[in-house]
Amino acid sequence: MDDSGRGHGFIRTIAMLGNHLPRQCGIATFTTDLTQAIAAEMPELDCFVLAMNDPGVRHAYPPRVRFEIAEGDVSAYRRAADFLNVNGIDVVSVQHEYGIFGPKAGANVLELLRELRMPVVTTLHTIIAAPNPAQRAVMDALVGLSERVVVMSSDGSALLQEVHGVDPGKIDVIPHGIPIPADRRSKDKLGVEGRSVILTFGLLSPDKGIEHVIDALPAILEKQPNTVYIVLGATHPHVKQKHGEAYRHMLESRAEQLGVTGNIIFHNRFVSHEELMEFLGAADIYITPYLKEEQSTSGTLAYAVGAGKAVVSTPYRYARELLAEGRGALVPWRDSGAIAREVTDLLQDTKRRVEMQHRAAVFGRAMSWPIVARRYVDTFKRARAAHDERRRVVFQAKTLAQRPPELPEIDLAHVQALTDDTGILQHATFNIPRYRDGYCTDDNARALLLLTLVEEEGTEPPAVVRALATRYLAFMSHALDEDTGRFKNFLTYARSWVDEPGSDDSHGRSIWSLGAVIGRSSDRGRQGLAAHLFHAALPATATLTSPRAWAYALLGIDEYLRAFQGDSNVQSVGATLAHKLLERFHHSRTPEWSWFEDRLTYCNARLPQAMLLTGNWMGNEEMKSVGRVSLEWLSAQYADASGNFAPVGSNGFHVRGAERAAFDQQPVEACAMVSASLDAHRVTGDARWAEHARLAFQWFMGRNALHAPVFDATTGGCRDGIHVDRMNENQGAESTLSFLLAVAEMRAADRLASRLPIAIGKNGAHAVASPVAAGQMKEGIS
Repeated sequence: MDDSGRGHGFIRTIAMLGNHLPRQCGIATFTTDLTQAIAAEMPELDCFVLAMNDPGVRHAYPPRVRFEIAEGDVSAYRRAADFLNVNGIDVVSVQHEYGIFGPKAGANVLELLRELRMPVVTTLHTIIAAPNPAQRAVMDALVGLSERVVVMSSDGSALLQEVHGVDPGKIDVIPHGIPIPADRRSKDKLGVEGRSVILTFGLLSPDKGIEHVIDALPAILEKQPNTVYIVLGATHPHVKQKHGEAYRHMLESRAEQLGVTGNIIFHNRFVSHEELMEFLGAADIYITPYLKEEQSTSGTLAYAVGAGKAVVSTPYRYARELLAEGRGALVPWRDSGAIAREVTDLLQDTKRRVEMQHRAAVFGRAMSWPIVARRYVDTFKRARAAHDERRRVVFQAKTLAQRPPELPEIDLAHVQALTDDTGILQHATFNIPRYRDGYCTDDNARALLLLTLVEEEGTEPPAVVRALATRYLAFMSHALDEDTGRFKNFLTYARSWVDEPGSDDSHGRSIWSLGAVIGRSSDRGRQGLAAHLFHAALPATATLTSPRAWAYALLGIDEYLRAFQGDSNVQSVGATLAHKLLERFHHSRTPEWSWFEDRLTYCNARLPQAMLLTGNWMGNEEMKSVGRVSLEWLSAQYADASGNFAPVGSNGFHVRGAERAAFDQQPVEACAMVSASLDAHRVTGDARWAEHARLAFQWFMGRNALHAPVFDATTGGCRDGIHVDRMNENQGAESTLSFLLAVAEMRAADRLASRLPIAIGKNGAHAVASPVAAGQMKEGIS
């Protein structure tokens, strides 16, 4: 007996982590069905759900859902882990799909699983034969954190062993559950009595290949004119969010061009189980013309087989196994002719169709939800028993020192308040936008940079990100003088430019933000315009004389090379700027003054940051050394007597040989030091830099000369600085964006730490690789 008086493997509470209805997706349906089946078969068990939410979306969940997690919010995963640990849950069942746990292959879920004190059983809904590095790292870590792994086919088990080296003894093959089929004759209820019915159902997306069935209809109708094709299901919410109904409209247009509109019915809605069974009852042939070979499960195909339907399918992994031994017919990819031949033959050959239906129905009996639910509970008990065998006797709670304070969430409220139809306004009086100061390209570039990071984090609704990022990019497009290749900077509220060209800094910062859009954004429109502006403005960097402008441009080039590493023209420009900055350092440096100029002014940490990153992609050890040495020197200058971050004041700055100004301290300095330190940590692997970043960030939170927060949690803004005796209560764009950029980068570093590959030793111990050992995964402003 264990310390709770229960035998090893005994379970009372099961927590499911995944999507749940009314969210519309296959994982949501699966999680809902599995929890309902467990509750029905074993009512003595308490089975509840932690539901994943898309950014900015909430659903009206049933009481079974007791905790909600925003997929991009790392802190929410930690709170969920605390919730599970405090409530003494016996086993956690993860319904895994790469796309539901946030960006970068869904690595956020690892942050939750690493904190748990109970066994984890993970059901893998997708297993990829050739995963990219992020997918491989996440899957390897996920499997390492799981006591047992469930796959839905023997092919999935073999693939998991082959690609990820998983011990077969750790894998359970449990089929996709299906409702117990009822004998339904539903054609009259659906208005298709007397007709042969072909059915496809599920959420629509371009990878479903439905157009190839439509292309096959003329040939099918030539021999079976009384046939109707029903396409049942709403457009997938993620597809609709990004592309609207473009795919459905294309299908409808295709049907019209082929003259088959009278033989195709689109039901554009997410149907209930009861409705779905009516449609399945009416179908003579079910077809899945999917286009992704790696698809390792399909709930719709499982339902059709379980309902005893004759099935035609493309040969994706799950279909090859489920339809073997005459349980269905496979056709080549994108082959409308083959589809037409198989469908026509099955409709004409009643004996063949009935035999196929019988074989499918017999096979499907073992897939009913009551049977599947009991098999899952057996797996949960095995996982609990194995976990209990090696569980540590002594409970070790994490102290605050072991688990740093949670980072604030990104709040765009004040950014939105400062933004109008033109762009983001420069200044504010308190937290009210100040129109008379107008706009500047500098701040719109900062804002574009922020929104690009926010897009990457995935915590904000895509519509909000698109609206803001598009506006800032449009401002920058308007600011570029195509004739000179230089950006103008200051625009009055009356929409007239007052400086042509703008400052060196505004040009370098523009290159930086445009490079980030190219290197990080998934929006092709923004990427395309950013690339045009980037290349149009890049030659003018040769005319810049400011070391900071060089540094900003180098940061932008580093971002650009994330997407286009090997672009020799851009690399050549970067090398030229980097050698200029390196020469400045050697010219200015003395034994007591390891810096690029004879003074410290603003955004100072960006100079060593540019040296580190450029030296890294150039393979130039001297540049990396100069970056490290100068950043170490700057960090020492910015430390007060207690070791806290205390940047140079803007009221005089610090000229070599003169007294350093202690105030006014500016948010841009803390932001720059956070960013540079995180990159130093990534490039060097030295953990001290992560601590430097944390100290600089704490300046915003109140670890400063006034012992008061510089950011304003009520508005989402940030105060403009620290005076000797008080805060500057104005909340302008530069300050607010500096704070939010620092938050975004700290959260990105947090995500990176949560997704580092885990090595599972023979004794079961977990070893986390360093960023350098993990191939220097790159995240944040780098």
